[in-house]
Amino acid sequence: MLSEPRAGRLAAWGNALLAGLVSPDDAVLAIVGTDAVHRVEGLPDEPGQVGLTLALGRLRTLGVSALRVALPAPGHPLGLSGPPEFNARALEAEEAVVCHGAAFGLVPDVYEAGPGHVRDEVVWHVLPVREAPPADVPSLGEAERELAEALREATEVLTRLDVAGSGPVAEAAIDAYRARAERGREVLAPGYPPRAVRVLELAQRVGTLIAVATESGHGGAVSSSEISARREALRPVERTARRAQVAAYNSVVEERERGVR
Repeated sequence: MLSEPRAGRLAAWGNALLAGLVSPDDAVLAIVGTDAVHRVEGLPDEPGQVGLTLALGRLRTLGVSALRVALPAPGHPLGLSGPPEFNARALEAEEAVVCHGAAFGLVPDVYEAGPGHVRDEVVWHVLPVREAPPADVPSLGEAERELAEALREATEVLTRLDVAGSGPVAEAAIDAYRARAERGREVLAPGYPPRAVRVLELAQRVGTLIAVATESGHGGAVSSSEISARREALRPVERTARRAQVAAYNSVVEERERGVR
């Protein structure tokens, strides 16, 4: 939860590009971020890997009108619709992009690039998907309500476990993380409703709070068993934050399906 998922960047800026709100160059620059390069493999009629610009254009010609995000975890196929082969690849990567308008999905493989592993290279594998409603994705309104409650629950759990994650130490860590994460980037691409931005920011804050709480450097409990207890207690909160992230990234598609402009 600490880092912005690559699937989120691809879906958000891919949606902005498909809607004609950004140029291909700007979309690709935002999707790649601090990585070295992104390539796409497995596109129909493309024998090898191609760049993102070409890949997004090809997906459009294949009928793709929008992109959704999936952030699955063991026992929780969040955002997935099958088939099992695609779900398994997405679960291994812990993220995927599912196309709307054509039965394709994209799963990333990340490789270390260059000596000293300065930056990553990413290959997105195009695979067939089942055209069906994605699993367990709430509406934006539901996600916002659930997140507010999850934030209260997280604070209560951390206080009960006597973790400094509920106090000023965690607040300083969260503020430092957010300053690094938000430097030079937008929370979402153009075209997303303000509520989606608000939900995503809150989901990222909840996820950061969980990450800070489960690091050995914060709080009084530092043994592996105590850290494991924190993670178990906060698991439902983390699940809520992931659902909210997916709801935010997918909100453009959901609005389009409802006929909202």
